[in-house]
Amino acid sequence: MTSAQNATSGTPRPIIRHADDVSAIVNAGPQGGGHANIIVALALGGVFLDAYDLTTLSYGIGDVQKHFGLTTSATGMVAAAMSAGTIVGSIAGGWLTDRIGRYAVFMADMICFVIAALVAGMAPTATILILARFAMGFGVGMDLPVAMAFLSEFSKLNGKGSKASRAAAWCPTWYAASSLCFFLVFALDAVVPAAHPDWLWRASLAFGALPALLIILVRNRYMSESPIWIARNGDLEKAAEILRASHGIDPVLQIEAPPIRPQPHGIAPLFRQPLLKRGILVSTISIVSAYSYAAIAFGAPSLLAGMLHLDRKQVLITSIVLNLVFAFTGGLIGVRLARYVSSRKVNIVGYILQAVSIGTLAIVGTPHSTTGVIAVLGGFAGYLFGQGFGPGCQQMIYATLTYPTEIRGVGIGMNRLISGLGATMAMWALPSLYANFGTNLFWFILSAPLIGLTLHQVIRWDVFNYDPDGDDTLKGVLRPVTRQDTSLQHSALFNQG
Repeated sequence: MTSAQNATSGTPRPIIRHADDVSAIVNAGPQGGGHANIIVALALGGVFLDAYDLTTLSYGIGDVQKHFGLTTSATGMVAAAMSAGTIVGSIAGGWLTDRIGRYAVFMADMICFVIAALVAGMAPTATILILARFAMGFGVGMDLPVAMAFLSEFSKLNGKGSKASRAAAWCPTWYAASSLCFFLVFALDAVVPAAHPDWLWRASLAFGALPALLIILVRNRYMSESPIWIARNGDLEKAAEILRASHGIDPVLQIEAPPIRPQPHGIAPLFRQPLLKRGILVSTISIVSAYSYAAIAFGAPSLLAGMLHLDRKQVLITSIVLNLVFAFTGGLIGVRLARYVSSRKVNIVGYILQAVSIGTLAIVGTPHSTTGVIAVLGGFAGYLFGQGFGPGCQQMIYATLTYPTEIRGVGIGMNRLISGLGATMAMWALPSLYANFGTNLFWFILSAPLIGLTLHQVIRWDVFNYDPDGDDTLKGVLRPVTRQDTSLQHSALFNQG
């Protein structure tokens, strides 16, 4: 990419000749005066909602079971309904994110959050609660692909505020939301009448509508379409307009040839090399992370109450401490590490810590001494800390930075679909597994980090400092090159000025 001089100030003005120039401008970062960072914050606000909504019933599921008189299997369906919704929402949201744009999908899923949260909070029957939770999951599934696309496509490539560190920021944001959920339940527990325990989970579910409403209210002033997506879809003038507002940059348009609007890609490129091999690793990272996290983190309140014989307030306090001190702190460390350290190495260390922690929980089981209690708490803390800086952060760094703009939404959507399967199976099976196997269920969960470790040795793919939009090997995957269009593609899309 080259630049021209501003006639009045002498400030270099980047030149946009083709879509790759837009990617290069974004990779260099804002020059000040724009609102790219606000867009990133709003995208993380969507992630915050995802986490809050997925956490709300981790504590109240027992009260839901009692209120509706549910069997163990039906309780598992309530717990798994939202995760099941993410399966459908992920692939639909990923496809729509690439097809109609990031902005439209983001606003649609915010509206979905508002409606589903209010219906869930007022659900008169378990069936309506399951359907509302499924709809909330559908919104979560739609949101994650678009939120991660925003984080990547409004961030620079390296250093502070890089694509990797902002993709990693989804993890501490997630734990902050989980902690807020527990704080809210703790506060509500102090004022809700003992005769109406259902008010507690109803209020916490309905509260999820408020942040979504706030995001909707500020959308017109700050949110915009991704300039990279707009450019890849042939509108360089609109991309330049967005860059002026979001990055404080006034580019010069010198379009060399009419932009080519690419044909819709769908999921087909995901099954071509090298993306197929990389995608296997990315999907495995996500499914084993979702499986173990759903079993341990979502199941933590019930597990802590059963294993340590804690009462309601003790479970809440312990859950808050575990989330803030260990998971959230681990996530912040993961954001920092993402700027400087190989994603693969960080993930491997996280898996090792998780394997040791889950193994400890499996060996100790229900403790009968102070040492045993400390070991159990240490097992939960170690797992969450390892999840925070390791698989928790890295699963979305890998998913976001493996795929180029044209198929980033569907790539992340497919990734989340697969991880949703893992989470759904874990949350549906957890009540029955605990009822039948007790603390021996941890031996099943131990397989998750061991699988992750094994696959990292087989597929040694790393996304550290990798820019998929600048990888020429992927362009033939997206649009196979023929003799007739080689020169046109070269001049219109792939030159660097």
